[in-house]
Amino acid sequence: MSDYKQRVIEFFNRRTAYDQEGSRHPREASLLLKSVQLQKGQKILDVATGTGLVAIPAAQVVGPQGYVIGVDFSPGMISQARQKTEAARLQNIEFIESDADQLNFGDRSFDVIFCCSAIMYLADVLGTLKNWYRWLKPEGVVAFSCAAGISYMAPVQIRVCAKLFGISLQHINEPLATSEKCYKLMQEAGFRNIEVKIEEAGEYVSIGDSRMSWRGEGFYPRGNVLSQLSPQQLDQLQAEYRAEVEKLATDKGIWYETTTFFAVSRK
Repeated sequence: MSDYKQRVIEFFNRRTAYDQEGSRHPREASLLLKSVQLQKGQKILDVATGTGLVAIPAAQVVGPQGYVIGVDFSPGMISQARQKTEAARLQNIEFIESDADQLNFGDRSFDVIFCCSAIMYLADVLGTLKNWYRWLKPEGVVAFSCAAGISYMAPVQIRVCAKLFGISLQHINEPLATSEKCYKLMQEAGFRNIEVKIEEAGEYVSIGDSRMSWRGEGFYPRGNVLSQLSPQQLDQLQAEYRAEVEKLATDKGIWYETTTFFAVSRK
């Protein structure tokens, strides 16, 4: 397993507050579920299921005649999902610890495929969508959510890298940065009846918020060009980022964008 994937696993293994009130994840999962009209007896795949925020309520909807498979490569996340499933006494759901890039289901296996806030972690988004298309039954539905390119201070990070070092940073949000990009990728994968909804969101935070400090950290599934920087350059990056962020300060604080796309399409 690559160093990148191992770091992602370690990061999510530590996410013990993933489901807590105030976290964006339960709300995002709920909105993604509402974007698809699930039916009794359907077979569902939830890719990067995490703690089962989508998979568990989906299993409750499809009922005993249906079945849900949740896949995640974080054992910490899978453990939490299994505990919640046992508490709910659900028998129609299975959690598999596996790398999403290594999945290989049969053609026409599922009625619906979900992926909540995780598709951007995959190196080959188009290739993943093509696999999902193949795994869906005719008229099957794929639904995923992802951060907009303007979210999580990505524009500032990209601008600072270009300004200081002439580096073109391919941010994790880049392949799905706009609703148009989401639409085009699904279209290229063969999907139709494509709809991309935008949920504009964000909050004002103080300059002392940990999110207002950045030294090149992050996940870069398509390669991390910042790994070539020296410690001194990373210090310079951190200082410049801070200076750029401070320029955005208002009486209310600094606006921290979290706009999200919800994409749904049919085979």
